[in-house]
Amino acid sequence: MSYNCVVILGPTAVGKTSIGVSVAHALDGEIISADSRQTYRRLDIGSGKDICEYCINGRQIPYHLIDIVDLPAEYTVYDYQKDFYKAFEDIIQRKKRPVIVGGTGMYLDAIIRDYKLVNLEEDEAFHAELESTPLEVLCERLLKEQPDLHVKADLQEKERVIKAIEIIEAKKRGNDTTSDYRPDINPFIIGTTLNREQLWQNISIRLKERLDEGMLDEVSSIHEDGISWERLEKLGLEYRYCSLFLQGKIATKDELFEQLFIAIRQFSKRQQTWFRMMEKKGVKIHWLEPESKQERINQALQLISKESFD
Repeated sequence: MSYNCVVILGPTAVGKTSIGVSVAHALDGEIISADSRQTYRRLDIGSGKDICEYCINGRQIPYHLIDIVDLPAEYTVYDYQKDFYKAFEDIIQRKKRPVIVGGTGMYLDAIIRDYKLVNLEEDEAFHAELESTPLEVLCERLLKEQPDLHVKADLQEKERVIKAIEIIEAKKRGNDTTSDYRPDINPFIIGTTLNREQLWQNISIRLKERLDEGMLDEVSSIHEDGISWERLEKLGLEYRYCSLFLQGKIATKDELFEQLFIAIRQFSKRQQTWFRMMEKKGVKIHWLEPESKQERINQALQLISKESFD
């Protein structure tokens, strides 16, 4: 098989950016981020943008889909797919190699397995009608439209049921789907992780560094400029727990660290579960051995050297 891009994926705090930058440097490539929070401007410390890492041997590696949207806007998977396809085409047309780097499983899965997401035009009257309908009635309607629904947990949250019905109705109206814009994507996928003890240690070290670098000040500043606590909490992890602390809902910085440390570890487990799900659905991931960062960079470059690229 001939590939036209590389994907570097893995859970949080395993050094994906360093590996991706080294691969992009070797392939004369450009990085497309697959991180759901790095799309937002001002979410710098908490999202771990680490822009300084995008320079190697004096060469600045171009990157895309970082700092492209302002809060309080909601950036969806649909938005990501459309923006990704534009960036991908632009890189390919300039005879460069796209290197996709990140750990947001749904973003990665959406572009690798071609999620057919539909453009949802705002229809306040229809949305209000659904909001006023009891959940059990909405579930009956959804199951009638989609009797093969496998994820029954989706029926327990009214917001999800409403969104699913809105998507079905939008498809009936013939709204555009992201597949209408999809370029030819043939990815060589590399996964990287670490043994649990090392991963937990990395998460702890990185969390301490972010707090020392002023993560609480970052969140406070964003709130002072008009972004609600509710919106910040919705961003999850660092932004959620820092917001809770700043509101006095977490009493001490020690408690903040401990609660956030546990939450990030749980998030890491969910990421790895998502990647295993992708493999079960036929996505081939070439996993690097959990060695030092430089050894994993060498492994990645060696794997790529054996493959054919357009």
